[in-house]
Amino acid sequence: MAIHATGIFMAILHESAASIGFYGDDLDPEEISAALGAEPTVGVAKGGRWKTKSGAVKTAVTGSWRIEADRRQPSDLDGQINGLLDGLSNDLVAWRSFSQRHRGRAFCGLFLNSGNEGLTLRSETLFRLGERGLLVDLDIYGLDQPG
Repeated sequence: MAIHATGIFMAILHESAASIGFYGDDLDPEEISAALGAEPTVGVAKGGRWKTKSGAVKTAVTGSWRIEADRRQPSDLDGQINGLLDGLSNDLVAWRSFSQRHRGRAFCGLFLNSGNEGLTLRSETLFRLGERGLLVDLDIYGLDQPG
């Protein structure tokens, strides 16, 4: 349990996953890697082939460049996002260019272990994402409850 900004106790989110990426048909992964100063977890042009973590080989329907943080349990989404951003260039012109040309996003996977869990993102983290033109994409995964 944690004390929320409202002073109310709330359960900490069980687990989180985070990545930062760009997606588009004309995306060139090497261009993004060079500008942001890091190799992606997955970087593939449209029509290219890439291997999933489980070893399956897939053909990219669209181009993608994404860098992933390690999953955290309990959740530390704020730390994961900032860790990714800290490892990449601060060239906001490049970031905004990629975000305008391609779909730029911060993916946030939120994994619940009970019905009432929560998380907080600091305003500084939201500002960093916004100044780079990134969307925040939340995927929330709940427990399957017996009918």
